[in-house]
Amino acid sequence: MQGQLCDDRQVVRIGGADRLEFLQGLITNDVTRLERGLVYAAILTPQGKYLADFFLAARGDVVLLDVKTELAAALVQRLSMYKLRADVTIEAVDMPVWRGLGRARDGGLDDPRDPSLGWRYYGTLHAQPTVIDWDALRVAACVPESGIELTGDTFILEAGFERLNGVDFRKGCYVGQEVTARMKHKTELRKGLALVEIDGFAPVGTGIIADGKAVGTLFTQSGGRGIAYLRFDRARGAMSAADARLHLNREASAGQ
Repeated sequence: MQGQLCDDRQVVRIGGADRLEFLQGLITNDVTRLERGLVYAAILTPQGKYLADFFLAARGDVVLLDVKTELAAALVQRLSMYKLRADVTIEAVDMPVWRGLGRARDGGLDDPRDPSLGWRYYGTLHAQPTVIDWDALRVAACVPESGIELTGDTFILEAGFERLNGVDFRKGCYVGQEVTARMKHKTELRKGLALVEIDGFAPVGTGIIADGKAVGTLFTQSGGRGIAYLRFDRARGAMSAADARLHLNREASAGQ
């Protein structure tokens, strides 16, 4: 079995009798899905903007929360703020996080965002180390990354969370739910992340121009493709980002 040890992830252990009810009222996804495997979700501001995204895994009488290390301290603080008198414990723990390609086995859990992203495993794993070109995988699947495509200005539907199985519209209230539901049911998304074909390279964060007008921003690039945040009504032809030339991948972006 081959796997890659993730050195940029922190596991937070959430215990207590009220842990599931507590999480259900805060996060974008339905915690009852834990019965079926790994759950991808986010926590939002009351205004519906992104704070952190993470995975949840059931482990006996606790829930393991797998989050990017740089977001962990603020997330623990945020969760503790909401705890009030609930019977909930929140503790960052030293636990290895692994990922690998293919279908999960030997206790691994399939990544719910896209089949191409393989599996994740929590704990000690006797695996043959391998190197995974993570950027290539997530660009091909148009999967955003915290600190790059996902920032404090992000609305999760614009970032593709519905396609990535990161939000549930039937679970009931959670922080930021009203704004998210309104974007889903009452408006057509005019902006969002999409896959672009690119000739050349531009630094992450470079503005995209078409017909002399601002169209959006270019982010991660790999293999002649990139993830871009676009204003869709202007992204209809040739575009540029610094010296790079790009155009919308219509087929891949049809399901965004």
